[in-house]
Amino acid sequence: MKIKEVADLVGISVRTLHHYDEIGLLTPEKTTEAGYRIYSKENLELLQQILFFRELGFPLKKIKEIIHAPTFDKEEALKMHRSRLLNKKDQIDQLISTIDKTLLTMKGEMDMSDKEKFSGFDFSNNPYEEEARQRWGDKALDDANEKLKSKSTEELKEFQDKFNDIYRKLAEIRHEAPDSDIAQARIHDWFVFLNAFGNYSKEAFKGLGEMYVYDERFTKNIDQFGEGLAVFMRDAMAIYADRLGEEE
Repeated sequence: MKIKEVADLVGISVRTLHHYDEIGLLTPEKTTEAGYRIYSKENLELLQQILFFRELGFPLKKIKEIIHAPTFDKEEALKMHRSRLLNKKDQIDQLISTIDKTLLTMKGEMDMSDKEKFSGFDFSNNPYEEEARQRWGDKALDDANEKLKSKSTEELKEFQDKFNDIYRKLAEIRHEAPDSDIAQARIHDWFVFLNAFGNYSKEAFKGLGEMYVYDERFTKNIDQFGEGLAVFMRDAMAIYADRLGEEE
């Protein structure tokens, strides 16, 4: 579809689609020699995701980080959108009820308590944004990369040596059960190592493990230490993260 057709179908402006392209949020499948942007079915599916995130109050920068993360799962995102929109619907119903009661109070037909006057208002931060960022975002990776940039050549070599040592030790036991004591002990070393220069919550740690298998670039690099290591680490990291949650 051409850009004007997409704009008419969705009900947004051509200028908005131009902006999405310019910032790398939604890039058309191709651009003709004449300069016409052509959108594919996959582009439309991604646009739908973008608009759901926008409906839930996400800024464009956050949406771009999330939908282009290697671990982003479209089906899971749709389920989460549905859940949050139902919550939003409940809040809107509460606000409508507050308005109706206020009108009745103004007419002298009922009395509202001070608490009832503010029922339905919610000024807290968007919890879904943090949930999505942890699930699909790459904030932990961004933070880690920034810290690495500040290290000296000697510190970077020490980091690389430690990194390789942990991976070799994990590769040695990759045929063990991911929930075995030795597997969990060595995954603990990995968790501690990552948090020495990054900021990995249990959710981010688990998401990182999923990315090891989801993104073939990670899988290829990790499996250089031993075939099947990426899958083993993903499973062991998930178990470790779940156990951390149980301890809280």
